[in-house]
Amino acid sequence: MATVALADIKALRERLGTGMVDTKNALVEAEGDIEKAVEILRLKGAKGNAKRADRSTSEGLIAVVESATAVTMIELACETDFVAKNDRFIALADQVVQALADSGAESVEAALATPVADGTVASLIQAQAATIGEKIELRRLVRIAGDTFEVYLHRTSKDLPPQIGVVVAYTGDDKETARAIAQHISFAAPIYLSKDQVPEADVANERRIVEEISRNEGKPDAALPKIVEGRLGAYYKQVALLEQDYARDNKLSVAKVLADAGDTVTAFARFKVGAE
Repeated sequence: MATVALADIKALRERLGTGMVDTKNALVEAEGDIEKAVEILRLKGAKGNAKRADRSTSEGLIAVVESATAVTMIELACETDFVAKNDRFIALADQVVQALADSGAESVEAALATPVADGTVASLIQAQAATIGEKIELRRLVRIAGDTFEVYLHRTSKDLPPQIGVVVAYTGDDKETARAIAQHISFAAPIYLSKDQVPEADVANERRIVEEISRNEGKPDAALPKIVEGRLGAYYKQVALLEQDYARDNKLSVAKVLADAGDTVTAFARFKVGAE
C-alpha cells in the first residue's frame, strides 16, 4: 500500500472539502497523484449522489448579489460546517447567485434550470456535491426589486460564512437608518412588513388561541375583547416589522424610527441558514 503525506491529505481536503478517510483512500489509490485523486473522489461522489438524497442539510451560507434595480439572495445548504466554510463551496455559492441575478430567476425551480457554465445550476450543484462528497441544495431564493437597497450579512461564528442575510428595499436618503433597520430585522426576524399583510386566517387563528387562553385563565367575559386585542397587538409585534419595538430603543417602534428618518421600507427578506 502506498503511503501519502499528511500535507497532501490536508491540501486536498482544503481544496475539495472532502472527508479525511475518503481523501486519504483516494490518494493511496492514486499513489500520491493529487489530480488523479481528485478524479477518483469525483467519480466516487457521483455514484453517491443518490444515497445522499435523504440526508439533512442544516449548514450552509447566505449569498447576495446587488444590481441597480434588484437584489438576489440565496441560501445554499450543505451537511456540515466544514464544507460550509470551504473555499470551493463558497465559490459555488458566488457562481450560483451571480447566474441567478443575471437571469432574473425568482423561484428555486426556475433557478435550478438556469444555464451556467456548460450546464444548468442544478447540474453544477450536483457536480460539486459529487466532488465534495456531501449533499448540497439550493434551498431558497428571493429577488427583490427597488431603487435603493440595504444588505446586511451576519456571521454567527467568525470562522463561518454569513449565516443570516437581510435585504431591505426602501425609499429615502437616510442610509444609516436603513442599515440599522436591516440589522434589526436580522435580530427580530419579522415575517411581514405591516400588520395589514398578515393573512386573515393567521389572525383569526391567533385570535381564537388567545381568547381560549384568556378564558382558561379565568378572565371575565366582559374584559375578554380588550384582553384579546391586547394580545393580538403582541402577536403583531412578533410578525410585522413596522409594529415591532426597535431593537436599539424599545421605547420606539420601527415605524416611528423610519418616519423620523424620512425612510419608507417597501420590501424586505430575511434568510437564516437551516431555518424554515
